[in-house]
Amino acid sequence: MPTANTAAKRPTTIAIDAMGGDFAPGEIVKGAVLGARKHDVQVQLVGQPEAIERELALLRADMGANATSHVTIVPALDVIGMGDSPASAIRRKRDASIVVTAKQVKTGEADAMIAAGSTGAAMAAALLYIGRIPGVDRPAIGVVLPSTSTPSLLLDAGANADCIPEMLLQFGQMGNVFMQQVHGIAEPRVGIMNIGEELGKGNSLVNAAYELLSNDNNINFIGNVEGHDVFKGGCDVAVCDGFSGNIALKSAEGVAKMLLLAIKDELSSSLKAKAGALLARSALRRAKAQVDPAEYGGALLLGINGICVIGHGNSKAYAIENAIRVAKQSVITDVLGKITAVMTDNEATAKAATTEPATEPLPQAQ
Repeated sequence: MPTANTAAKRPTTIAIDAMGGDFAPGEIVKGAVLGARKHDVQVQLVGQPEAIERELALLRADMGANATSHVTIVPALDVIGMGDSPASAIRRKRDASIVVTAKQVKTGEADAMIAAGSTGAAMAAALLYIGRIPGVDRPAIGVVLPSTSTPSLLLDAGANADCIPEMLLQFGQMGNVFMQQVHGIAEPRVGIMNIGEELGKGNSLVNAAYELLSNDNNINFIGNVEGHDVFKGGCDVAVCDGFSGNIALKSAEGVAKMLLLAIKDELSSSLKAKAGALLARSALRRAKAQVDPAEYGGALLLGINGICVIGHGNSKAYAIENAIRVAKQSVITDVLGKITAVMTDNEATAKAATTEPATEPLPQAQ
């Protein structure tokens, strides 16, 4: 596994599953080429060589012969589709593109991986071939969401439908480190998603996790937060189980798309509206960028013993380009090393707390 020191001695190298996603390989390859140049990284495109080379040839014809100089191809002949069972497919298709992508990170050939296909397959490949950080029961998908102030991190956003309180504690600890290192927030405000802010609200899972989080002196726990707080800047890290988190994420994406379409329809409804749209064009573009998932590139699978960025299934080139930015930033700030240090230390502390202290033998009666 590459460390921050070894990564610093050579350009950051990122392996990308070129065959995963609704628009693979064309949009994935295009985004990889653009992202490699923009963010000065080496990219390994993993997948079927002929299909990838066809896309690269088109880009060289359009952008110049040197356009793909930062890109190499890593062969992988098989593909895991969205309809495949992730766990069984990972074991059955050993030469699948997502499997080979994960192996590149495991062997140190790449510093990070990006996958925009099946989330379940990406998680299964990362778990099986890269493994977990010591002290982490289950990895969590951390999604950066827009807010009225600084972005907020929601985790888990879908990796674990069923959780125990200790897992939510770990999510909060990992999210705390991520927001410190990647977004530069010195003391992230960590909250737990609930149906109300009052103490005692919610189910038994949330209440038990609340107690664990409030007893962790290394995080700035602010208590219960509601769904709207994530988008109003009420917290920096919102902790929840993957079932609730995925519903919240998909609902937010749906509302954002609905509003954008409604605004678009209204702005084209009359000559006066079209004139207003031209005047407000730059402001509208900035507003769209705030709620566009492609701007954030992808979600980090936190808790894996490597950097793994999971993109949306419908990711196009711009989203892949931004996923490369997220992956590189995670590598150069050593997010993995810092999370590993925190979680390993927490595991050691927990073990010490549960160990019975040695006692002196009682004096024998004379």
